[in-house]
Amino acid sequence: MDRSPEGVFRRLLELLVAKDMAGIAELWAPDGTAEFPFAEAGAPTRLSGRAAVRDYLAGYTDVYDVTGVAAVRVHRTGDPETVVAEFSAEGRTVRTGAPYRMDYITVVTVRDGLIAEYRDYWSPVQAARAGGALEALRKGLGQ
Repeated sequence: MDRSPEGVFRRLLELLVAKDMAGIAELWAPDGTAEFPFAEAGAPTRLSGRAAVRDYLAGYTDVYDVTGVAAVRVHRTGDPETVVAEFSAEGRTVRTGAPYRMDYITVVTVRDGLIAEYRDYWSPVQAARAGGALEALRKGLGQ
């Protein structure tokens, strides 16, 4: 496996489509972090450590059936350990069967071939719409 930041990120996408959440967690450094700055109320905004990432991903395939990743663009930064990636995940929402498409911008820092920092920017409105929970999100924002 290519252990560069871009190679590790592309491997993550392959494992996502293969529904190998345990494999994705293994890409994390034992003390690596994952941040979700736009996470909806009640969802974690920061995970610390590989075990936390593994726990977070454990139920992912019960919610989303990602069947493909499109429009992947990886941008190098001034830091050779960090890349910024744009991509779209496509598939269906398991609970509703509705089509699913989410656009992401992700900042990934890789050290020694493992993810040290992962910041994932996505739309909680689109996630709620895909999951049939848009009304619940709207009500939650009114509180």
